[in-house]
Amino acid sequence: MTATEKPWSVKKLAVVLYPFAAGAVAINLFMLGLMGIAIGLPAISPEVALVASIPLGIPATWLFAKWVRNLMDEADGRKPPAD
Repeated sequence: MTATEKPWSVKKLAVVLYPFAAGAVAINLFMLGLMGIAIGLPAISPEVALVASIPLGIPATWLFAKWVRNLMDEADGRKPPAD
């Protein structure tokens, strides 16, 4: 990245990463529903998991975008590496 380029903001990264994070949330909710069957809970259908992932994907996306922004800053030398 040259000195004139502005880095991506967390907000812009979150918009780009939302489909991936929401998809991961949907898969995890569905798998959690399958594991719940073992203790007597009703199963969660894939459709319910997908609909529930829409609002639950927002905080997951925000954390994911902050993590990616942190990695990008570290790679560009703007921040010292984490221990």
